[in-house]
Amino acid sequence: MLRNFFIGLSENQLLNQAAQKYGFQLGAQQVVAGTNIEEMITSVKELNLAGISCTIDNLGEFVYEKSEAIEAKEQILAVVDAIQEHEVDAHISIKPSQLGLDIDYAFCEQQVEEIVKRANKVGMFVNFDMENHSRLEPTFRLLDELKAKGYENVGTVIQAYFHRALGDTKKYNDTRIRLVKGAYKESPDVAYIDKQDIDENYIKIIEEHLLHGAFTSIATHDHNIINHVKQFVKEHDISRDQFEFQMLYGFRHELQLQLAKEGYNFCTYVPFGEDWYGYFMRRLAERPQNMNLMMKQVFNKKTNTMIGLVAGAFVLGRLSKRGSDQKQDGGWVKYR
Repeated sequence: MLRNFFIGLSENQLLNQAAQKYGFQLGAQQVVAGTNIEEMITSVKELNLAGISCTIDNLGEFVYEKSEAIEAKEQILAVVDAIQEHEVDAHISIKPSQLGLDIDYAFCEQQVEEIVKRANKVGMFVNFDMENHSRLEPTFRLLDELKAKGYENVGTVIQAYFHRALGDTKKYNDTRIRLVKGAYKESPDVAYIDKQDIDENYIKIIEEHLLHGAFTSIATHDHNIINHVKQFVKEHDISRDQFEFQMLYGFRHELQLQLAKEGYNFCTYVPFGEDWYGYFMRRLAERPQNMNLMMKQVFNKKTNTMIGLVAGAFVLGRLSKRGSDQKQDGGWVKYR
């Protein structure tokens, strides 16, 4: 129920707009590395000094107009240029939906290729973030078509909660892959729902790609998974050059530093921009422990008051809509 609650919040555009207005009063700076490129680069430099590389995400949600997608593309190209100019240890992660996937596939492909081409010229890797199930095949298609054109600086994400995850991991054994548990609400027809099932499948795809795949990014805050990987690579004599651990900016920072100090490749997922709300809610939905991790770092009396006001407005809005639907339909309806 808690997972579904946070996923529902992540998809609410009204709350997303409110968060953009009040976000940094709510403590968003703890999980977002600034609102602009200059602030983001400063954060990346600090992480680099600690021996941590970064993957940069220009945050964006609800893109349904070509003008918005083009604006996002230009911002991402500026990020590529800034990484090169400042000579920081970083690459980029992009969301196809932000670049027009939900508008027109051919338009999105053109946008994505422009980014990949610019990054390729400077030897920069581009990761295609994987979103919900409806965007799964189109994202893999983008990856396949760009690889067929000769681009080798591309990779994507495989989410362990999908039933098909192990098959996809085997299919893309020649591709740099980020492995995650998954952060969207999906049907039991296509995804595991139980945490134990997800964890077990996550271990399977990690071991599969470590043994038979290209470079593997293991993106988790779960120390049990991390400890398992440490033991697994030791037992199978897998070089540390073949994989990295990844975590999100603002989460378990001390563990990030510890892993880097232990000599493991470590990469922090660094989001920036004002459109942080949907991203943050999905992180809370992804793993309830993330809420515990953030409580001490973000929440205080002022924050709780503001969140209460925003949540109260959300609940009142839902109740008002529910009452309206009841009058219109002559009975109660399920929340969408």
